[in-house]
Amino acid sequence: MAIEKSLLEQLKERRDQRLVGGGKERIAKIHAKGSITARERFDGLFDDGTFQEWGLHVEHNCHDFGMEKKFMPGDGVITGVGQVDGRPVAGFSQDFTVGGGALGQRHSQKICDVMDYAANCGLPFVAINDSGGARIQEGVDALSGYGQVFYRNVELSGLVPQIAVIAGSCAGGAAYSPALMDFLIMTRKNASMFICGPQVIKAATGVDTTMDEIGSAAANAAISGNVHFVAEDDQHALELVQELLSYLPSNNLDNPPHHPIEDISMVPDTSIDDLVPADAKGALDMEAVIQRIVDDGRFLQVHLEFAKNILVGFARIDGVVVGIIANQPMVKAGTIDIDASDKASRFIRFCNAFNIPLVTLVDVPGFLPGVQQEQGGIIRHGAKMLFAYCAATVPKITVITRKAYGGAYLAMCSRDMRADVVFAWPTAEIAVMGAEGAINVLYRRELEAAEDKQAKRAELVKEYHDRFASPYMAASRGMITDIIQPSMTRASISLALRNTLRKSETRPPKKHGLIPL
Repeated sequence: MAIEKSLLEQLKERRDQRLVGGGKERIAKIHAKGSITARERFDGLFDDGTFQEWGLHVEHNCHDFGMEKKFMPGDGVITGVGQVDGRPVAGFSQDFTVGGGALGQRHSQKICDVMDYAANCGLPFVAINDSGGARIQEGVDALSGYGQVFYRNVELSGLVPQIAVIAGSCAGGAAYSPALMDFLIMTRKNASMFICGPQVIKAATGVDTTMDEIGSAAANAAISGNVHFVAEDDQHALELVQELLSYLPSNNLDNPPHHPIEDISMVPDTSIDDLVPADAKGALDMEAVIQRIVDDGRFLQVHLEFAKNILVGFARIDGVVVGIIANQPMVKAGTIDIDASDKASRFIRFCNAFNIPLVTLVDVPGFLPGVQQEQGGIIRHGAKMLFAYCAATVPKITVITRKAYGGAYLAMCSRDMRADVVFAWPTAEIAVMGAEGAINVLYRRELEAAEDKQAKRAELVKEYHDRFASPYMAASRGMITDIIQPSMTRASISLALRNTLRKSETRPPKKHGLIPL
C-alpha cells in the first residue's frame, strides 16, 4: 500500500523545521561572528553524504520556567556517525542557536547514546563543543547529564581516540569532558575555555583578570597546556581533526593506518650532517632533523606552543606511522622541566594505547635545575616519563644525537627502559654528567696544580669524554645497538621499524600500574 502523501509531507515539514536549528536569524548571527553552525561543522568534517544523524526528533525534557513552550529541535545538539576519508567516526556538535547549546537531560542522553555506539563499534569519537553550560532549568538532571558524559569519556579512554574541538564557549563543568579526551583543538577566535570567569575570580579573590589571560586559545595552548592545537577558524579546526585522524587507528585493537613503501632507500642524506653544529656547545635544531627524517618533511606537532623544549607529534617514515619525542636544544638547552615531562608522558601513553611506534631523538643535558622546579615537583613529574616509557610495549626506537646525561638519559628511552633499538651518532655523549662539571669532581687536584689551566682543562675534557662519555664505551657494554652516521638516520630508523612492527610484548597481569600523578 502506498504511503499517504500527508505522512510524507509531515515528515518533510518536521525534518526541515529541525534542520534549521534555532532559525535563520540566529544562524545569521553565528555567521556574522565569523563562525559556522553546528551542522556546517559536521558538513565540513564528514565525507559528503555519509552522515547518519541520531535523534533529530528529540526535544527537551523540561517543563519549568516556561520551558514547555520553547521549541528546541534536537535539544541543542546534533549527534550521529559519518565517514572521514572513508572511515566511520562518531561524534556530536552542540548547536548554539538552540538554547545556547546548553546541556540538559536529553541533550546528554543523545551524546551518551552515540558514545556507547562508538565504544561498541570501535569508532573514533569527535566532540565539537559550543555551549552555554548546564541548563539551569533542569537543575540536578543537567549535572547528572554531565556526570554521565564524563563517565563515558573515561570508558572510551584508551579504547578509541577522542578528539575535542572547542569552537565556542566551554565554561565550568563543561570543560571537563574535553579535558578527559585525548586531543583538544581550539579556535583562536570566538572560543573560550575556563572553569571560573574573570568576574567570579574577581569576586572570590579580588584579582582583576581578562578572558584573554585565562580562557583564550593562546592561554590554554601556551601557558596551561590544556589545548593541543590552535586553529585559525572553524574550517581549520576541522582540517586538523581530519589530519590527526589520518595517523590514528580507529580503536585500540587496530593498527595505525600504515602505508609502508616496498623498498627502503639506504642512500645517505648528507644534509643531516650539515645540521650538526661544528661547536659541540652549539644548539642543534631538532625540528630540522625531524623534517629530514620523516616523509615529505611532514611533522604534525602536538602541543606546539607548550613546553617547547621538547617536541612531540605524528609523522610517517617510509609510510609507517610513528610518534616522535625529541629534545629541542634551541629552547632551554633541551633540558627536561615539569611541563616537558607532562607533555611527553601523556603523548607516550597515548601512542602506546593505540599501537603507534615510538621514535625518540635525544640531545638532553639533564633535568632543568632550579628552586621552582624542585618545589614544583620535578621529581614526581620527571618520574612520569620513566613510567610512561617503561610501561610502553609498542616498538621503541631511540637515536642519541649528542648529549645524554644523567637521569635525563634514562628518561629519554634508553636501552634500560626497554628500547628495542638504540642508535647513536659519533657525536653522542652518554655520561652521568657533562664533562665541564665532571672534571671538577674527578680531576680537581690535577686542574688546580696545572700552570696553564685552560689547556689542562681542554686536555681533561677530552680524556673524560674518551674514558666515560664516548658512544663507543656505551656500545662496548651493549647499551647501544649501533653507532651510525647522521646521514643514515632516516634509513636506519626505517629499517628498524620494519623489523619491530610485529613486536609482541606482554606484562605481568594486574589491574593497572600507578603512574606518579
